[in-house]
Amino acid sequence: MCGLAGLARIDGSALSAETDTLLHQMARAVAHRGPDELELLRSGPVGLAFTRLSLVDPIAGGQPLWSEDEQVVLIANGEVYNHRELAAGLPAGTRFRSGSDCEVLVHLYQRDGLRFLDNVRGMFAIVLWDRARDLLVFARDRFGVKPLFYHRNRDRVVFGSEMKALFQDADCPRELDWSGALADQALNGAPYFADGQPNTWFQGVELVPAGTVMTISLRDGHTKSHRYWAYPDFTENTDMSEGEFVSAYGELFAASVRETEVADVDLGLFLSGGIDSVAVAALSTVRPRTFTAINGSTIANGDAEYGHRAAQMLGLDNHQVVFDVAEVPTSKQWKQLLWLVETPQCSPEIYYKRELYRYVKATFPGIKGMLLGGGSDEFNGGYTVSMAGGGSWDDFQSNLRHMSLRDHRPSQKGFVAWWEQSNHPLLQDDVLYRASAASVGDPYEQFFRWKYRDMQQYNCWHEDRTAAGSGIEARVPFLDHRLIELVAQIPRALRPDLVWNKNILRKAMRGVLPSEFAERPKVPFFYGDGVRHTQRAFVRMLTRNGDALLEEALSSPGAQAYIHADNARATLRALEADPGSGHVEFLLRVVNLGLLEQMATCPPGAPVDAREAAVPLRMPISDWDEDRARIDAQVLRRESVSSTAVLTIADNVLLLVAPQDPQMCYVAVDGTIEYVVDGSETPEWHRLLTSVDGARTLGALLGEVGCAAATVHELLGEALDLGVLTVAGELPDGAARPVLVPAAAG
Repeated sequence: MCGLAGLARIDGSALSAETDTLLHQMARAVAHRGPDELELLRSGPVGLAFTRLSLVDPIAGGQPLWSEDEQVVLIANGEVYNHRELAAGLPAGTRFRSGSDCEVLVHLYQRDGLRFLDNVRGMFAIVLWDRARDLLVFARDRFGVKPLFYHRNRDRVVFGSEMKALFQDADCPRELDWSGALADQALNGAPYFADGQPNTWFQGVELVPAGTVMTISLRDGHTKSHRYWAYPDFTENTDMSEGEFVSAYGELFAASVRETEVADVDLGLFLSGGIDSVAVAALSTVRPRTFTAINGSTIANGDAEYGHRAAQMLGLDNHQVVFDVAEVPTSKQWKQLLWLVETPQCSPEIYYKRELYRYVKATFPGIKGMLLGGGSDEFNGGYTVSMAGGGSWDDFQSNLRHMSLRDHRPSQKGFVAWWEQSNHPLLQDDVLYRASAASVGDPYEQFFRWKYRDMQQYNCWHEDRTAAGSGIEARVPFLDHRLIELVAQIPRALRPDLVWNKNILRKAMRGVLPSEFAERPKVPFFYGDGVRHTQRAFVRMLTRNGDALLEEALSSPGAQAYIHADNARATLRALEADPGSGHVEFLLRVVNLGLLEQMATCPPGAPVDAREAAVPLRMPISDWDEDRARIDAQVLRRESVSSTAVLTIADNVLLLVAPQDPQMCYVAVDGTIEYVVDGSETPEWHRLLTSVDGARTLGALLGEVGCAAATVHELLGEALDLGVLTVAGELPDGAARPVLVPAAAG
């Protein structure tokens, strides 16, 4: 991984010597991406800045890279995985000046011209200067794993791996696009399929499209572009059987893992315990150190436990990196993170990922690359079960059709209006679907195209930045275009067997992984069970120092024009009273927009370094079951509740059970129903909660309802955290507290 920056005149004139100062400033802005080396070049109309993180040929692999006749010069960020294969296909006598994997691109360009990337596999952003043709060439990999932004006016173009490099140029606009951001599905979460190019969030700043080669004439600024790869059409391959698809997927995936682990330095792996990262770990030949986030959410959803068990099973070193529930970023830390990632989608997930990288950098500075399991959910069907709403494949398809009807294109609005008028649409679904089919196409295909955009907008964006902030390169084996092209060919008849719940990967991993890992259901990184811990932490961040972060964001000009400040404050108050009352991320997105607007106006001097913040600590775990009490005490700040503890309902809490439906228990706090306990889903917990009387010990209650302490451990802890239950005292096992009965009247 490296940092790219530079500028070029597009009016036929040369850069002046004063440009060197700007080049230095741009290089410093992306220095975190390449802490090993800095090179600047200014010649004629072009100035290039390159900061290097050396993973391949650390000694002689520096850039810029030149052709032998010095007519082609190139800087590149990323890795060309099949560079040896490509080099072997070059004409005899081709001379390489370094061992850099990216040097092959220079020779491919000289041989193939603008088709030079057709057979390249890897992740990369490229700036190439063809001096003979006065041509500047930009290009990116097929999935946009590596970023490249640019801004141009009539006289020149400025470019860089991150927008903060462009903002060093006084002529580059720094105006946040509030209307475009708030209308973007990636921010507002509207239930329709978004397509098209990712949003840069800033007016006048553009992102070189993924899978595209773009050229700019340095004589007159004329620009052209062509896609050397496009997301595949879903053309069914009926010649392959289910077994052949599974076998082909397994072989391609194993090959991709081997390619992404090529490096001359140490690699690590983020291990969540889900099938994606465990599959990468199982197929890796470099036996990387593994790292797992252990917080309230990953304890509750099982990721921390399964990460530990997977590493034990594979014989890999596993570091459980601790984020206890009291861990709250300061306002300064949040703004530093936000400026690093440059996106209003900055979220708790991104915070935890960044902190994992900080731990790795501080503990193992020799690790410069990190293997990830990202991309599998998006393209193997990881969201099919949740999109089905707990139903079947048919429900998944039905919900996709309904989402496709929400398409916001003008050609849709006439028919869609009928669908949205009431809860009982007057037109048949088939009529609506036929009306939308011409512009929307197959909802199944549209869903995966949406995920292609979503992957670029969120996943690739933040994975690149959180790694880059610590001088580490993120590598993603699942983002191999051969895998996606294969899955796109699965015929309709086989989709329920192979695309549902990532079955193509699960079946490919049979014989490689035990079933407890190959068949483990997908769980979110911090959503789902345990999300309350994350919600509570980030609500505390927003409420610190009199809501300082929220108020700072609301003071920005754009926020004053677009955001209802009182409602934003009321939302925070509601989240403070009950962190489960909504998603703190939506409020954070509004806050992020306001903060980004202000930071872009006056860019921070040290944009990404948070050295004053303590690095997270590791929790050594030998046996998860034996260490569970210690884990809870350290991470959840929760002491084990003794079997001799007497539980009581808090004074301001009332349990309401409807006689007509005794399975439903409603928990009212201060006169308002805040929680619902469904006895059909959690029968043991329902029986325990409704048996609490302030007289019997926990041990006695468990004996009465007939369940083990481990069964209700998590929910009991939550009830104590939320103040629904309190511990009234301790009694010896088997003892009972006297129950005071009011005296009879008279």
